This record gives sequence, C-alpha cells and structure tokens, in this order.
Amino acid sequence: MTHLHKHEDHDNECCAPENKSNPKSGYATAGCCGSDDNEGGHSGHDHDHGGENQSVLELFLPSVISFVLLGVAISFDHLFSQTWFSGWIRIAWYVVAYLPVGFPVLKDSYQSIKRGDVFSEFFLMSIATVGAFAIGQYAEGVTVMLFYSIGELFQMLAVRKAKSNIKSLLDQRPDVANVLEGKKVISKKASDVSIGEIIELKPGEKLALDGKLLSDYATFNTAALTGESKPDSKSKGEIILAGMINLNAVALVEVTTAFTDSKLSKILDMVQEATAKKAPTELFIRKFAKVYTPVVVYLAIGICLIPMLFVDDYTFKDWLYRALIFLVISCPCALVISIPLGYFGGIGAASKNGILFKGSTFLDVMAAIQVVVMDKTGTLTKGVFKVQKVVAIGISAVDLVRYTAAIEAKSTHPVGSAIVAFANDNYNEITVTDVSEIPGMGLKGRVNGNEIAVGSPKLMKKLDIDYDTELDTIPYTTIVVAFNQKYAGHFIIADEIKEDAKTAIESLHKLKIKTILLSGDNQAVVSAVAKELNIDEALGNLLPEHKVEKVELLLNQKMKVAFVGDGVNDAPVIALADAGIAMGGLGSDATIETADIVIQNDKPTKIFTAINIGRKTKQIVWQNITLAFIVKLVVLILGAGGLATMWEAVFADVGVALLAILNAVRIQRMKF
Repeated sequence: MTHLHKHEDHDNECCAPENKSNPKSGYATAGCCGSDDNEGGHSGHDHDHGGENQSVLELFLPSVISFVLLGVAISFDHLFSQTWFSGWIRIAWYVVAYLPVGFPVLKDSYQSIKRGDVFSEFFLMSIATVGAFAIGQYAEGVTVMLFYSIGELFQMLAVRKAKSNIKSLLDQRPDVANVLEGKKVISKKASDVSIGEIIELKPGEKLALDGKLLSDYATFNTAALTGESKPDSKSKGEIILAGMINLNAVALVEVTTAFTDSKLSKILDMVQEATAKKAPTELFIRKFAKVYTPVVVYLAIGICLIPMLFVDDYTFKDWLYRALIFLVISCPCALVISIPLGYFGGIGAASKNGILFKGSTFLDVMAAIQVVVMDKTGTLTKGVFKVQKVVAIGISAVDLVRYTAAIEAKSTHPVGSAIVAFANDNYNEITVTDVSEIPGMGLKGRVNGNEIAVGSPKLMKKLDIDYDTELDTIPYTTIVVAFNQKYAGHFIIADEIKEDAKTAIESLHKLKIKTILLSGDNQAVVSAVAKELNIDEALGNLLPEHKVEKVELLLNQKMKVAFVGDGVNDAPVIALADAGIAMGGLGSDATIETADIVIQNDKPTKIFTAINIGRKTKQIVWQNITLAFIVKLVVLILGAGGLATMWEAVFADVGVALLAILNAVRIQRMKF
C-alpha cells in the first residue's frame, strides 16, 4: 500500500539478479547475501576494536602499544644492537608487539571461517602476516597488521562522524511530556499520552508528540525537523510537530497524534532503515569482493609454487615472500570501506541539510535525474490563499473589505477564509442577514440592510449584474462583489509562490535538468505560475491518473524522472517515478511514506541540493574505485615480479584505504 512495503524483503531481494535493473528493489540489509554486519562492510571488527562508546584514546591504545614495541624492536635490530635481543627473545618481543593489533583480526578471521566465509579480508591479513613471521620477516609482519588496524580505526572514526548528523535526530524526541490534568501538571511517559490531552510546554522544552497549538502565539526552533535555524512562529490552531523546541512563553498544545505515529517518529524510522538500503554500486563491490578475494588467494598460491617448475634457482622463501606481498596488496579494504562510507556520508550530509534519503540507492538515482516534475500547490506555492489585490468601485476599499468579509464569515470556503483573514476582524459590528449559498458560485445576503452578492463572475452572470468582463481573463481566483444589484468591486486571490521557487528552477536549469509542472488547477493559473518561474512545460486541469499518465510517458522515453509533491493525490505518481520526493513539513503522511526522499522544510531549492549531494556522492565513490584499482593493479604487477616489498604492499592496501576514507568524508564538510 505504501512505498515502505517495497522494502520488506531486503534479505531476499539483494540476492536476486533480476532486481538489479530496478533501483527501488535493489536493496540489501547490512547482513544479506552473506555480507557484513555494519556500515563499513566488516563483520564485527569495529566491535572488537572497542565499539562506538570508547574514546579515541581507548580505541588507539592497542595500536600505540604495538607501535612502541615495534619501534623498540627495530631500534634494537638496526640502531642499538643488543646481544640479548636474539633467538626466542627477539621472536617473543615481535609476537607481543603483534598481538594487540593482530589478535582481533585473527579472531575475526576464525569467526568468518566458522560462518563459511573463508576468503575475508581478515583471512588475507592473517595469512599474510603469519606467513611473514614464518619466513622471519617479523618487523614487516607487525607493520602490515599495525597499519591495517590503524586504517580500520580511521574508518570507524569516519563512520562516527558520518553518523553524527543522522544520530542527532534520535535525540530530538523527548521521552517525557508534562500533561495538564485539571489544574495540575503531571509528568508522563510520552508513549502513555493520549490524543486529546493537553501538554504544557515551557520555554526551552521539546514537544514529545504532534499537536495543535492552543495558545494564541508561540515561537519554535524547528532545526531538528527542517535543518533550518530560523525560528518559526505559530498561531493558535496551527499544527506543532514533535521535536520542535518552544522559545518564548509557556505554550499549551493539544495532542493530535499518537507517540508512534508522530512525524518525527516516522522520520526516525526512515533514518534507521536508510543505511540498510544499499546502492547498486555497493552491492556490486560486495559481490565483486567475494569473487575477487578467493581468486587472488589462488593466484598467490600459484605465485609461490608454480615458479618451481620453471625457475632454475627457485627458492621457496623468496617466492613465498612475493606471494605474501601479493596477498597484502590484493586486500579489497579501500573498496569495501570507502564506498559504503561515501554513501553513508552522503546520507548524513543530506540529513544535515534537512533532506532525508531513504537509502543510498536514491543518491545514485538523484545523480542521474534528467527531468524534475512538480506539483504546484504546496510544492512551488505555499498552499495558502491570500488576497493579492482589492479594487473598489463607488465605495471605499475599507468598506468593501468589511462588508465582503462579514458575509464570507458565514462560509467555510478557503477563498472566503482568505478575505476574512485579510479583513482582520474589522467586520464584527456589521449585521448580516438572509444569507444563502448559490452552489459553486458564491453567496447572497443583506449587510446592514443592503443587498449584497459575493462570488465568481458566473454568479454575476446568473444575477444579470454588469461587471468588468476583463476579470474573466485574469488567471487567478476572482471574487466579484455587487451592492444592490450594482458592481461594487472585486478581489484577486492567489496562492503565494514560495520565496525560493524561482531560484530552485534556475538552479535545476543550470544542471541541464528539464522542469515540468503538473497541476489540478485550471490551465490559466498553472501557465501563469510556470511563466513567472520560467518552468519549461506546464499542464493544468489534471486528475491524479492524468499525472500518472504523463510521468509514465516520460519513463517510456527512458528518461530519469523525479516527481515532487505533497498531497495524498500525489502518492501514486511519487511511487511511480524513479525518485519520488515529498515535501515533508506540510505533506500528507501517505505521500511522505511513499516517497524515496523527504524534504523536511518544504523548500523547493532543496530539490537542487538533493541532486547535487547525489552527484557529489557518486563522484567521490567513483574516485575511490578508480584510485584503488589503479594503485593496486600497478603494485600487484610489481609484487608478482619481485619489484615491490612489503612496504609498497602496505601503501597499496592501507595507504590507499586511508586516502579513500579521507576522500569519502569530504562530502560531510561540503556546503550545499
């Protein structure tokens, strides 16, 4: 029913080749297809290093101990020769230097083999370093494992930083709410608060559940939900969302949504699911590593043994050393670490900018978008009707507004509400009688004894009242007013265009992306908005099924399409598009759940930001892939030919991994 249902079978989907072509079904949980259990693709090694709760000093302590012991040993070997530093004492010293960093890897290798995953990177590091000890290359064996462990720690710190932007959301929902019961304020668990109860929110406190503001006025910090630091002022009756922080006087909020159904709760669920939905590039690299790793193990065995058939002065120890170098170089650390980290950083950067990607696969999709299709109301416009112009004929504009508002106060139509709001309560003393509604046209009645008719030009025609016929050509809602059967003026009412809508369209055009506006409003209004914003194509008078047809047509032309909307009627077309984008602040729950990407502050410019983050993430990922393959290929060839030592192997493995990690975390520092 909703888009979230598409993701229920991650574990099976990632193993199905037929799903590769559909990015919306190409997800994998972190552990599927025999892959690893955490974001970086390493099954438990991060945990063995101490976990996410340890300080940096605690994490690096084993490496520091190993480094100090290794430094002393090398000094005794080459700088300050000691007679006692030989034989079993020398070997034992290097073993002790090896264990702080080597034991966790040996343990992970053993556990991987028990699970049936023999050819893991832990296995490669284990046999390479143990092999180095076997041929007497103790210093090199310790060095390889030391630098590998340091690389893993840098990866952990990079993941921590990437997670911080996302995890900050998890701290935004308070567990306790102060509820009014009679004249008392009772502290309750947020999950126990019922719909209809009233929360007293003091300055500085966060709201625990969605609700309706009962106080006349309040100002809130909405950064947790929208990424915006600018305070948001709310009036009585407006919806306040969980996670918003009260900034001024005590506010009373009536709970309208259960704790588990609040918009923040849904966002948190989406965040927690997002890191499990992998991009096709991630899935490919994991599958590639599972083939690549055993191949290089067998090649290493070949490098060690096959030359004895062809080389006259074959020495087993020399060729074993070459094979060990080959194994160190071939470890796919740079790929399996940096690629997921790149995507994870992209999701974190987006979250920091008020954009929620429901999986790294949609970073790839957004990077390839060619057409952005948008709804009008709530996406490019504010969805709030306001009086734009008042024209009075034979009566003062003030009186026209007062009299019209007095009769429109008897209506619930949004257009009438806009006039009432515009009058600002300056009509309360006016007596209104004999009000009747003409369906689809307007109202008739008596104001202070005068006959009044308020409605569309169609109403004037029905009542045979002459009016300015040029009003028929205005591409906005026009309300005409007549007093005692005589035209008295009109109101121009329009939905306001969002302040950043024009900038959003200009930014998309700079990326060579086509823009299309699809709306249910009449064609004249839609065309006027499109002209003002310089949108490439605009179609009005569309029902939801017509929007689906238009997007299907673009998809059939092999175009990569993103659709942006906010209403319930947009949910079908959002589900259909390659990337469905929901305006999350005002959008309906159905649309937000169906969407692949949620813009939490409703700003159209965030569409450009989302595309830009997707493109930058993909660029960084491919930079890392290219760097890793080129360096490894060169050093592999040199290693097989006996021209590279273990030191070059360390650079090809750990050095490249560190460079790739540093490149991957760049996206978190970029400004979008």
